[in-house]
Amino acid sequence: MFSARSLFQEIVDNDDSYRLFCSIAASGEAQGGWENGRIAALLPASQRDLAPKVARHGADEDKHGRIFNALLRKRGLTPAEVPVATDYTMLLERRGIGLAHATLRRDEALTERDVITYLAHSRVTEQRAAEQMLMLRKYFGDHPEVGKAIRMICQDEENHLAYCHEELLRLARAGHGRTIQRILQECALAEIAVHRDVSLAVMAHMGRILRWPKAKSAVLSAGIMALYGYERLGGWRRMVSLRMPERRDALGGPATSAPEFA
Repeated sequence: MFSARSLFQEIVDNDDSYRLFCSIAASGEAQGGWENGRIAALLPASQRDLAPKVARHGADEDKHGRIFNALLRKRGLTPAEVPVATDYTMLLERRGIGLAHATLRRDEALTERDVITYLAHSRVTEQRAAEQMLMLRKYFGDHPEVGKAIRMICQDEENHLAYCHEELLRLARAGHGRTIQRILQECALAEIAVHRDVSLAVMAHMGRILRWPKAKSAVLSAGIMALYGYERLGGWRRMVSLRMPERRDALGGPATSAPEFA
């Protein structure tokens, strides 16, 4: 029988699967860093107070990308090409979720609706990221090779999620509550489908690298589909609820550095 712990250990122990895992993670974090940097630069005048927090969010994502690339270098590996089917950020954009890259490349101020879209998209995707990093911290927080990175990134993802809750609640109090809930639901329903597709693609690639037997791959695919079924039936609601976080002003200061991963 296998578990999340044994699966991840298998991926970490093999250079080729570890290379793909770190490359996928680094690519996604780098995209997130660029997006947040552009959003910080394009915020409308009514939301300029958010700029330092959005920039901090982007700096954190950039840092995570550097961390994953540093983990590759420490093992003497180079980044792998990221398969299109595993590109979570791009696939979400193709579904019309979040702010399109074409919009962010223009030097035009965003609207308040754009800011709500950004925060709602982030609230949903940071929920997923925080849950995944909490799981990794539980099983690998003390791992000699990846433990420090996991603990650092987990802390950041929890801060990002707290920030999204707090800022969306602020905008809800300003009269945007119905718009926020509508966009949150749209994002959540799209995200669970993209997460399913990306998970299946990643597991297929890992299966080929690690030469998993068909039965093992089939069981893992069934587990991914079962999770999607649960989320489709109502599990998605955890991604759209809003509550004031214990960590207030979680992105109020400068981004923490990670010199040991430079």
